[in-house]
Amino acid sequence: LLEVLGPAGGIPPALGRAAGGAAPTGLGLRLSLGGWGSLVNPTGVAVCQRSGRLAVAHDGKKRIHVFGPSGSCLQRFGERGDAGNDIKYPLDVAVTADGHVVVTDGGDRSVKAFDLEGRGALAVREGFCLPWGLDAAPEGDVILTDAEAGALYRLTADFRKGKLKKCQMIRSKLTSPRGVAVSQTSGAIVVIEHLKARGLNNSSTRMTIFSADMDLVGQMDSFGLNLVFPSRIYTTAVAFDKEGRIVVTDVCSQAVICLGKPEEFPIFNPLISCGLSYPIGLTYTANNSLVVLDSGDHSVKIYSST
Repeated sequence: LLEVLGPAGGIPPALGRAAGGAAPTGLGLRLSLGGWGSLVNPTGVAVCQRSGRLAVAHDGKKRIHVFGPSGSCLQRFGERGDAGNDIKYPLDVAVTADGHVVVTDGGDRSVKAFDLEGRGALAVREGFCLPWGLDAAPEGDVILTDAEAGALYRLTADFRKGKLKKCQMIRSKLTSPRGVAVSQTSGAIVVIEHLKARGLNNSSTRMTIFSADMDLVGQMDSFGLNLVFPSRIYTTAVAFDKEGRIVVTDVCSQAVICLGKPEEFPIFNPLISCGLSYPIGLTYTANNSLVVLDSGDHSVKIYSST
């Protein structure tokens, strides 16, 4: 509730709308999935690049909901509870190249992996303070943030055999890192840090970009972006498109914005500027459709070029 009231409360949308309410870049809503009851307070979305299936983490009795490419419900798993493979409070979800669903569980501060049928493959319960955001790297590793430890980890595992090979801290001294995305083309990593400030409306975010070798490439916070763009941007999710451009959600203007490639960051190109309530998740499918998780109406919205 504090996050909902803080960044967006009392701040009117500042992005321009195209005539007739259409997105200015020609992205059109192709499919809307979920809704209250089907999804309950969703927190993360990911796509399987091979099959096109969508995995959504939410607060229902079964925490992971798998949709097919056409929008049909294929699977629900991840029971709410205290058993070994149960999920207490999912924060984010990723799908690896070999088709395993990886979930960060804030309830017991663990990372859990399942196959797409819901069978438990691996659970890592040691070494984390509060694992939060995660994304699958091209080589099969999983990159994840620890919001409480202020760290970024690389998790290497054989999910089919249920074996953890390595869990390595690759960056420390970050400020409450949550959302993370890995470029499937360059291997670059972008992290969303949530900066601490006094007062509900003084909170802000910062995007920090690293190369595949973990060299710092660029950094920009809400204040810096506000000097360049006509809207205060409070970012809750980030993704790379197929060309390696950084795309973010902005809850202040209820929009999705493209900020350009790391080397040209930041530009300002609104991709979706209407029809969203509280966008908190973002990913791209193999055919370059944009998937937005909207917790405001408990739905997944899929956009494609019109």
